[in-house]
Amino acid sequence: MKRLSLDTLSAVTAERPPYDPAKVEVGVVHFGPGAFHRAHQAAYLDALAAIDPRWGICGVSLHSAGVRDALKPQDGLYTLAVLDEEIRYQVLGSMREVLVAGDSIEAVFERLVRPSVGIVTSTVTEKGYCLAPDWTLDFSHADIVHDLANPTAPKSFIGYVAEGLRRRKAAGLKPFVLIPCDNLPKNGERLKAAVIAFAARIDAGVSDWIAANLQCPCTMVDSITPATDDALRARVAEAIGAEDAWPIQREAFTQWVVENHDHPGGPDWVAVGVTLTDNVPAFERAKLRLLNGPHSTLAYVGLHRGYESVSQAMGDPQLAGFVRDLMLKDVVPLLEAPAGMDLPAYCEAILKRFRNPAIKHLLSQIAWDGSQKLPIRILSSLSEALTRGNDVSRLCVPLAAWMRFIRAKAVRQDAITDPLAAELLALGGRLKDEVADVRTVLQLRSVFPDGIANDPRVIAGIEAAYADLLKAEAVAA
Repeated sequence: MKRLSLDTLSAVTAERPPYDPAKVEVGVVHFGPGAFHRAHQAAYLDALAAIDPRWGICGVSLHSAGVRDALKPQDGLYTLAVLDEEIRYQVLGSMREVLVAGDSIEAVFERLVRPSVGIVTSTVTEKGYCLAPDWTLDFSHADIVHDLANPTAPKSFIGYVAEGLRRRKAAGLKPFVLIPCDNLPKNGERLKAAVIAFAARIDAGVSDWIAANLQCPCTMVDSITPATDDALRARVAEAIGAEDAWPIQREAFTQWVVENHDHPGGPDWVAVGVTLTDNVPAFERAKLRLLNGPHSTLAYVGLHRGYESVSQAMGDPQLAGFVRDLMLKDVVPLLEAPAGMDLPAYCEAILKRFRNPAIKHLLSQIAWDGSQKLPIRILSSLSEALTRGNDVSRLCVPLAAWMRFIRAKAVRQDAITDPLAAELLALGGRLKDEVADVRTVLQLRSVFPDGIANDPRVIAGIEAAYADLLKAEAVAA
């Protein structure tokens, strides 16, 4: 079977780009060309290429060469499998090249300073922004320390953006528009502040120029995107009649909300389904707390119950009912509904997405980076509920389940995918499988701030949930 490429594209039995990918120009530099970006933003830019070929993507991987090595022989083409009641396969051509930063530092900067490049986007995960618990730039972060000493050979996303902007200023160019696409509250505001703070340590003039001229709109992104596996590769090859080294899968639902900004000559975002708004925070909070929070709850509680995927966990009536109550009874009352959004209906739509049997979204994947995700997805709601005097017992359950997750990983000596992995495994090893474990984990100040960790309502709620999990383990044994 031949491999997907420009030469074999005409024979592929899938939806093909309605344009010539070879004629698409690079106008977007994207940091973190992983599965989510290639299923989400790259799909919007693929639709845009049909009407405006100026906005092709140069993907920049900060660490791994995997995407580059998979897509280069395919001329940047790959298959998007949209898995829902109706399954369809679409070849995307918006990814025109992929660079590995460490191997191509000057090539990355050349792209960042090209006059034709007007947008820089990112999906580097929450930890990729190198922020401290107070959301400011963490100047003690190893990559930031390195980049301040070596600004022309950076390791971090922040370092590349700051130096790219310095070079644009020196070349007499306007800044690119910087559009973060990670699940970070106020992502645009916090990213811009981090870049300004970084630049200020090197050149106050550049920092002031960035502060005055850089547009960094806040965003919200949404689409469930399970990791690629060999089963998907085989399924795609059979469906399209060509081998694809790295196809991507996602659900049919996709959403991209971007704060209004001024970009003369920029993309016609609305034409390809992007929502432009002055109220991104309302969309953001609804998504983070009603989709991501329940996702993490399903991950930790579902793994504790022995489930593998989201749809499998949703097949447990008790767990599915618990998550629904968490959403409708605990989280919705805390939220402002964006204009035109019915929050209870939004919840029911999310639950339907979770039940989608065509998507095998692994709970183990969702469980990654819990120390970074839980403060945003769960603790934000918990803090507001405490302030209002609301019951917090359900919101404490995913926190207790995460504590049992850490303990289980330590006992089995399994790896944890988390920036605090070593600290979490050491902590898990000190736990004693008793309710007193809760107070031990609550001392983790990088996750639990004082106000939450010392609140008796939180302690009691997590201890009760933890005790229930211990009982369930005893029964299972």
